[in-house]
Amino acid sequence: MADAPVWTRIRAELEEDLAAGRYGPGDRLPSEAALAVRFGVNRHTLRRALAALAEAGLVHARRGAGVFVTARPTDYRIGRRTRFHQNLIAAGLTPERRILSLETRAADAGEAAALELAPGARVHVWEGLSMADGVPVAQFRSVFCACRFPDLKAALAETRSVTAALARAGVPDYTRRSTRLSAERADAVRARHLRLPEGAPVLRTVAINVDGEGRPVEYGRTWFAGDRVQLIVEPE
Repeated sequence: MADAPVWTRIRAELEEDLAAGRYGPGDRLPSEAALAVRFGVNRHTLRRALAALAEAGLVHARRGAGVFVTARPTDYRIGRRTRFHQNLIAAGLTPERRILSLETRAADAGEAAALELAPGARVHVWEGLSMADGVPVAQFRSVFCACRFPDLKAALAETRSVTAALARAGVPDYTRRSTRLSAERADAVRARHLRLPEGAPVLRTVAINVDGEGRPVEYGRTWFAGDRVQLIVEPE
């Protein structure tokens, strides 16, 4: 390898770093300046090595953020019973829900229709981030009838779990009535929350969950980071 271009040696050493686990999936590599000093090369040579790693699917660049180790997309199953914690635990990941906002307000037209409420009815709205091993995989917004579940907001704040909060409110089980899937580009705010470049692809789901009598209990919208989640739609 003595006669090989310098960038190939750099690529090989970085591949060794990845194989040894020195940088894990989702980790940010040192800055270009730091790597250039480490290998004693200029940035042009370094970028050629990083480009080769990207072509191999081992890393990817996020504009303004750096170069990151590519993570294997997490399988996320959508079926009659879709549960965030169970999905991530099954994938060998640690689930966490972080609260961005939790408020009670008047429902907009779409929320009222989805929950079969009168226009302007009061609803609890929970917005937050779904994390896997500390990395955001999705941003969500869940809406619930405040009249039917007056104490749900406090339960969500304490448990950070829809399943646990609804169980406290007298709904021991719920199932998915419908799910709509679409793709869009992350705006500046969503990109910041999901640690993505602005304009990166996200997968959006719009879902309605119902209780055992078929009454809507949750109207949810979720935006998944397109490179971190693989949605699996299971037959009913």
